[in-house]
Amino acid sequence: MKKVKFETSLGSFTVELNEDKAPETCKNFLTYVKEGFYDGTIFHRVIRKFMIQGGGLTKDFTEKETHDPIKNEASNGLRNEKFTIAMARTNDPHSATSQFFINTVDNAYLDFRSETRDGWGYCVFGKVTDGTDTVQKIEKVKTGSMGYYMRDVPEETVEIISAREAD
Repeated sequence: MKKVKFETSLGSFTVELNEDKAPETCKNFLTYVKEGFYDGTIFHRVIRKFMIQGGGLTKDFTEKETHDPIKNEASNGLRNEKFTIAMARTNDPHSATSQFFINTVDNAYLDFRSETRDGWGYCVFGKVTDGTDTVQKIEKVKTGSMGYYMRDVPEETVEIISAREAD
């Protein structure tokens, strides 16, 4: 299984990808990794006892241009359990591009239930296998609001310095 190591401003963590269960999602994620897309992005949404989200915004909160959205593979049997990584998306089940989140608790209600708008769930495509302490450190940062729409924003920037394939 392929692994991706993230270096962040609060430490590093490694994600092991499940290409068997989420082949298109992993391929999409690895494309962004190989392009260096995640370098210099931030964890822009952090909710304690829920998840940490990043992979799409720069430090000045500019949204990076992404590739086309991918098909939601949430029906793959993987569950949104603690320390799994899943694709973030809008209300459209097939709108995921580059943003991802790491579950910091078990979030069964985010799992696939049916091919309906409310039942699609969020596609899990891997798990943090090393550096869970870093994920917990990120989860504990102080957050606030920024502007009209952005809530749960870390008050101190949590930067993804780099994301690279690991051995």
